[in-house]
Amino acid sequence: MLVLILVFSDEGNTTKAQVRCIERERQALLRFKQGLEDQANILSSWTNSDEDCCSWRRIRCDNQTHHVIMLDLRPKFTYFPHIYSWFPLSGEIGSALVELKYLEYLDLSFNEFTRLPKFIGSFRRLIYLNLTHNPFHGALPSQLQNLSKLQVLDISTNIGQTGNLNWLSYLPSLRILRLSRINFTRDVDWLQSIKMAHPLTSLTLRFCQFPEVDTRSPSHINSSNSLRTLRIVDNMIHPKALPWLLNVSTNLVYLFLYDSNIDQGHPLPSFFENLSTTLEYIDLSFNHLKGGIPKSWGDFCSLKTLRFHTHNIKLHDLLGSLTGCAANSLEILDLRSSGGLIPDMKMFPSLKELYLANSQLKGPFPNSLCQFSKLLVLNLENNLLTGPIPDLLEMSSLRELNLASNTLNDTLTEVHLQKLSKLEKLSLSFNSLTLNFSSNWLPSFQLATIELSSCKLGPLFPRWIQNQRNLSTIDLSNCSIADAIPNWFTNLTFKLEYLNLSFNHIHGTLPNFPLSSHNPGGNYPVTDLSSNQFRGPVPICLSKAGELYLSNNMFNTFRSFLCDPIDGATTLQLDLSNNLLFGRLPDCWWNFKHLVVLNLENNKLSGVIPSSIGLLYRIAYFNLRNNNFSGNLPSLLKNCSDLQVLDVGENNLNGEIPSWIGESLINLVFLRLNSNGFRGSIPSNLCNLQSLQILDLSVNNISGAIPSCIDNFTSFVQDEGDGSPSLSVYVFVSEVVAYPYDVSAVILWKGREYTYEQILGLLRIIDLSSNRLTGDIPDELANLVQLRQLNLSRNNLSGAIPKKIGNLNSGEFLDKSWFRMGIGVGFAVGFCGVCGNLFLITTWRLAYFSFFNNLGDWLYVIIVVKWNALKRRLHI
Repeated sequence: MLVLILVFSDEGNTTKAQVRCIERERQALLRFKQGLEDQANILSSWTNSDEDCCSWRRIRCDNQTHHVIMLDLRPKFTYFPHIYSWFPLSGEIGSALVELKYLEYLDLSFNEFTRLPKFIGSFRRLIYLNLTHNPFHGALPSQLQNLSKLQVLDISTNIGQTGNLNWLSYLPSLRILRLSRINFTRDVDWLQSIKMAHPLTSLTLRFCQFPEVDTRSPSHINSSNSLRTLRIVDNMIHPKALPWLLNVSTNLVYLFLYDSNIDQGHPLPSFFENLSTTLEYIDLSFNHLKGGIPKSWGDFCSLKTLRFHTHNIKLHDLLGSLTGCAANSLEILDLRSSGGLIPDMKMFPSLKELYLANSQLKGPFPNSLCQFSKLLVLNLENNLLTGPIPDLLEMSSLRELNLASNTLNDTLTEVHLQKLSKLEKLSLSFNSLTLNFSSNWLPSFQLATIELSSCKLGPLFPRWIQNQRNLSTIDLSNCSIADAIPNWFTNLTFKLEYLNLSFNHIHGTLPNFPLSSHNPGGNYPVTDLSSNQFRGPVPICLSKAGELYLSNNMFNTFRSFLCDPIDGATTLQLDLSNNLLFGRLPDCWWNFKHLVVLNLENNKLSGVIPSSIGLLYRIAYFNLRNNNFSGNLPSLLKNCSDLQVLDVGENNLNGEIPSWIGESLINLVFLRLNSNGFRGSIPSNLCNLQSLQILDLSVNNISGAIPSCIDNFTSFVQDEGDGSPSLSVYVFVSEVVAYPYDVSAVILWKGREYTYEQILGLLRIIDLSSNRLTGDIPDELANLVQLRQLNLSRNNLSGAIPKKIGNLNSGEFLDKSWFRMGIGVGFAVGFCGVCGNLFLITTWRLAYFSFFNNLGDWLYVIIVVKWNALKRRLHI
């Protein structure tokens, strides 16, 4: 079966031989293409001018009959950091495909097709059919039962239909079946339908609904003898339904009950014993289990892998039942997120992989773990282990050692690692460790991953990594390195997917080391060199980074990096903030068409903002704050409709606030234009920015009235419930994949500047201070009940303060000083009356100033107490 899938899944033209396709099939494919929207042009080779459709991409023909036997329309995936991006096909699955009567392989997965046609049942030669990740509507067509040769069927779609799987009995060859979003609560026969699909070896059910059933006497009559793999993932399973589901087969080998809310706080039932002779793999992770593992599991003599991620059960309770033959057979034990002390693991002599991360394990590193000569993986990340790392000499088979995020305190030498010749991953980050390796040490291992963040390696750059030729991840951040990057380092970077040298004191110019997307993972690499002392130009090679963090250095130019990238830039995030960049911003941004985040704040850039900035159609975060830019905002910026953060504050920009901001940038969440020379009135169409949370137009020359439509800012009016406290911008790098980025910003709060990140999303701020605004304060301000800060000070506003402004219950800071209220005469009379009496009557004067002296002391104490309480609440 695996051979079949590999043969058919080749992308591109399927054969180089001189094969000419059947003409009616070629015409059918062309008609089918006409009904599709193909943004990524994956069908660009399907043209009238090419008569041999067997040479077209996504097509395979039989070498003898020349009939089309494969149609692979799965989109091409682009691998960005952390995510996969793709541009799906959409439109109609046209009836022209009926002409492809010899089709054996059809993949329509990860597209935007909404209707699955009935003629799908006419492809009677189909062996493989993949419809996953399409937003199909309606029921599955019963014609699927005509596909008698089908071996693999994946309909993990959004259909959400009521389960009726009677047609499965008509598929005598079916071996692999994947279903999702099926409601089985109204069809009591669906399980029997699966049992009757006798060749079926693998069943996957995701996001399905199961009925509550009476399982007091579960019967295994008519159970399948062929089904070996059962995956029930992301479902809602009532405790009574679990034995009923497991009754599907008497020969299960692989059992996944992942994140399915089984048990709901009840202990596991003992009916698993019916599978004791066959089960080799059990995954019950992310459920709500209590009470430990049934004692009968100790007799699962074939059990090799147990995965059990839960916060409700202690390690001792989990392992206490595995005392029989299961203890001898277990090879992989994954009990992440459990708790308690590490028990004696000698009871598992065959153990090869042990995962106990995130388990709040306390005490010293257990010496007993160091005696497992067969152990390949040891993961104790994110616990509370203390003290030194013991002798690892007997762990000669170890490939992965992860002790990161503990409180280990030790000085490591090459002696600790000299026998670990098979080691591929070394992760010791976030401990109190010093690595004191000899400068001429040649390790016996070849690492793929080095993660040593916050360990002390410096001051010299560690030479022992010079001969590590398989590196995909290097994290030497905050390692007290105060050295230049050595020349040999350029030999290590070609395969890198992740490079982090941040928060050191590395100096000098940055060498032009190679980066490539042709690394083992196919990813565009993440490169973080921030918070060092690099100077000079940004090297061209870094344009191949998917994420590039260069903030807090001394780079002074990046013209060649921008204008002459290698094979086109692939950067999604570019952070060059807090450097020494000067001069005009280069006008060649068309090279960075994938850019999502651009941060150039706190530099010395000047001149006008180039118009090519408007070609960054995917940009979501744009920050030029605190530079010396002049002129107007470029009008082409209105094309950047995905913008969510626009910050050009503290520059020398001028002109009127563009009306296109409110017309085209309707996704803005954060708009800051403060401390510039903008003039004119506030455009009323800014009120179209319903998602806006922070608006800062302060310190400009803006005149006119405050727009009365200001209460159109929905996020200021409505309580959005339990939203994220952080402010994350999202941009879709394709139609179906969004890229998140957590925003941080310097906010002026009660006269002081604070950097907010983790709670920035909770703030609702309007700052219009230090302008030339006139007219009345609009009553609509009282509707902004989610407002946290309102600053209207230093304007020429007149009239009475709206009485309803007191309804701003959540407003923590209201600065309305310096209003001109037209009460000059009244002020003079009142001032002279009060001050005259205080001047003439000594007893009044002494009592008056004594009162205010005491009041000042009282206010000081109250303010300090309240401020400290606020800081605790806001975590600042």
